[in-house]
Amino acid sequence: MRLLFAGTPDAAVPSLTALIASRHDVVAVLTRADAPAGRGRKLAPSPVRLAAQEAGIPVLTDVPRGPEFLDLLRDLDVDAAPVVAYGHLLRPDVLAAVPHGWINLHFSLLPAWRGAAPVQRAVIAGDEITGATTFLLDEGMDTGPVLGTMTETIRPRDTSGDLLERLARAGAGLLVATLDSLEDGALDPRPQPGDGVSLAAKLTPRDAFTDFRAPALAVDRLVRGCTPAPGAWTTTPGPDGAPVRLGLGPVTPRPDVSDLRAGEVRPGKRDVLVGTATHAVALGTVHPVGKKPMAAADWARGARLGDDVVLGTEATR
Repeated sequence: MRLLFAGTPDAAVPSLTALIASRHDVVAVLTRADAPAGRGRKLAPSPVRLAAQEAGIPVLTDVPRGPEFLDLLRDLDVDAAPVVAYGHLLRPDVLAAVPHGWINLHFSLLPAWRGAAPVQRAVIAGDEITGATTFLLDEGMDTGPVLGTMTETIRPRDTSGDLLERLARAGAGLLVATLDSLEDGALDPRPQPGDGVSLAAKLTPRDAFTDFRAPALAVDRLVRGCTPAPGAWTTTPGPDGAPVRLGLGPVTPRPDVSDLRAGEVRPGKRDVLVGTATHAVALGTVHPVGKKPMAAADWARGARLGDDVVLGTEATR
């Protein structure tokens, strides 16, 4: 089949690579326009654009609406449009303009975790199993009929970055298999069930605030779910409550230490323990404002943290 691939971030690149190597013909790639990135906030191309250019595939950054885009679709004469984390909603006339439809690869087992942050929300919720789903896009938010699924175990120390990397690789195979079966006429799209629906709204910095009055299990899941983005963070004591980013490495639960009150810090030579509502956790890599990321023990020594310091409760935010 002739394909228009739509995608933007790193997680979409394995699917594009797999489709290029498949029996199908990727005739063009649709991605978001260059966006500010890095400290200098200079315009940078998306990972998908870079991968497409390396493969010599034409790249489109048109906003997918209006008669001009529909004319472009007709000129491309595509049979199907696979989508992986593209980042734009598609209008009904655009959805209807592709004969076999827009086939989305979503990183959850739909109807669980519909929305922008399915992997992060699954880790934070403590799910043990997740997966990926291919489905036909419709006008709803991840509500279209299902074409294929695969499952993936969420490991006890997975960050959302770890899990997304595995799902992106395995999901690429699912997407290719879906398109193969679609071309062969071997697929029967099935409606999503009405039960088991959950929503995965995009995480905001406020969502990533780590309040150590929560149980250690919840703190651990939050930090892992927010790693690498948006990055879990907490506050240090004082009038300014300077933020400290925690989401550069998971914390380590320490059920053997239960004598610290919530947020209380115990610096050591090799680690930094912080109390929670249940037992302590050991901090991983931290990133103070205006400084480079560092090991928690180095940060504690540089900040001269003593045993009387309390981190990250609503009172310190």
